[in-house]
Amino acid sequence: MSEKQKVVLAYSGGLDTSIIIPWLKENFDYEVIAMAADVGQGEELEPLKEKAIKSGASKIYIEDLKKEFVEDFVFPVLKAGAIYEGKYLLGTSFARPVIAKRLVEIAEKEGAVAVAHGATGKGNDQVRFELTVKALNPHLKIIAPWRMWDIKSREDAIDYARARNIPVPVTKEHPYSMDRNLWHLSHEGGDLEDPRNEPGDHVYLICNPPHKAPEQAEYVEIYFEKGIPVKVNGVEYDSVELIETLNKIGAKHGIGIADMIENRLVGMKSRGVYETPGGTILHNAHTILESITLDRATFQYKQQIAIKYAELVYDGNWYTPLREALSAFVDSTQKNVTGWVRLKLYKGNCIPAGVDSPYSLYDKDLATFGEDDVYNQKDAEGFINLFGLPLKVQALLREKRKDIQS
Repeated sequence: MSEKQKVVLAYSGGLDTSIIIPWLKENFDYEVIAMAADVGQGEELEPLKEKAIKSGASKIYIEDLKKEFVEDFVFPVLKAGAIYEGKYLLGTSFARPVIAKRLVEIAEKEGAVAVAHGATGKGNDQVRFELTVKALNPHLKIIAPWRMWDIKSREDAIDYARARNIPVPVTKEHPYSMDRNLWHLSHEGGDLEDPRNEPGDHVYLICNPPHKAPEQAEYVEIYFEKGIPVKVNGVEYDSVELIETLNKIGAKHGIGIADMIENRLVGMKSRGVYETPGGTILHNAHTILESITLDRATFQYKQQIAIKYAELVYDGNWYTPLREALSAFVDSTQKNVTGWVRLKLYKGNCIPAGVDSPYSLYDKDLATFGEDDVYNQKDAEGFINLFGLPLKVQALLREKRKDIQS
């Protein structure tokens, strides 16, 4: 009897991937290997070993990807200032490539012919997983059960699991779809699908709702080196600990809650409620530091490419020449983005409270409204005359044409 071919499943132990193991065994003659990724979701993954084996997997890999996730994916996006549609800090978007990358590595190690994932056919994650697989190993077959099976809803999936005695962390009464990692927690589905509904306080599992945040403001100071945060309140942390520290501080003050209707890549609008406390603090602080260390042209052009960068990450185009080229540009802008930023946190607000850098381009002597010996205000007249010359010429020619026509 020949040895069965292998498939490696991106496994979370949640509803979707919990039912995929038996489904793969029922519908394909594959040996199923599970891979669970620790990207800082804050839950114990060891119990997944027993659950995956009982569900029919031959083995499970539990991979700690937190450091790689932060340093190779989170920080490049932070340096780019990339935020999708002005609100979404891309927490799920850039977690998928690091998971899919390890999925490919394990598939190659195991000699698997296929990989599988639990992303739905309506969402963005299917694209993010599969583009990464195609970029890193185009020979692997990709199995996406949500595009193949007869299960049409989360309710159907719950029924399927219960029929096979598979415990799932969701009920029909509370059918929120959540994705959590070190950077954020997202909420979709249930009553949130109606944009007329305000999210109740029960939705938030990380952040205090702003109206329940402390009445006393708190200051936080972040030190960056070349665009990378390295210290909080004077204490140096490794990359993972730094985000964990800021998450605790920000969550207490209701920082980083975003409720938005976003444009999915697959053509529909969806509603997401996001909690990103530490990430929101870092984005605010990084932008403030750039405001005094980057020249006007670079700062403004970087804002433009940040939009494209966010779109690439959102769409799953991490391993593409354009994303890598934009990252190279971003890195070149960060050589002087070193210094500290102080923020005042109060009931959901990040309020600037001080900034300094050894590479600051801000000159108090030049900027002052008081008397100075540096800036000759008379020079402005010639500058304005030259800067406004095109407008003056247009107006004069417009008058001339009117005279000819009359």
